Amino acid sequence: MTQEVLAERSGLSADTIRRLEHGSFSPSLDTLRKLCGGLDLMLSTLFESYELGARNEARELVDLLATRGPRELVLATRVLRALFEELDGIAAAASDAAAAASGAAADSEGEAEAESESESESEAESENS
Repeated sequence: MTQEVLAERSGLSADTIRRLEHGSFSPSLDTLRKLCGGLDLMLSTLFESYELGARNEARELVDLLATRGPRELVLATRVLRALFEELDGIAAAASDAAAAASGAAADSEGEAEAESESESESEAESENS
């Protein structure tokens, strides 16, 4: 999102957004409330992220959903379910591929050991003859 879009969404000037981004002034609580409105965040989420020094994406998602109507929530739920099903399928395929590769490596190690044992037996028989 651009500074101009955020300014429009939050009811702040683009200059205020730039100054906030650069940390060149200490905003009032009212300015922070407006900023959070533009970001679809609760003020408590902003403060928590600042205090912890890290984002809490799960809480940001809850904040975002709290600003939406019932129809949008139904659509968002469908989209997230489809996304998670796709991600789960990708993870399962990667896991299956890793297991197959691991099994193939174990099979070739076993074949190499069997060949080595067979060669050793052949050498022993040759020496005994």
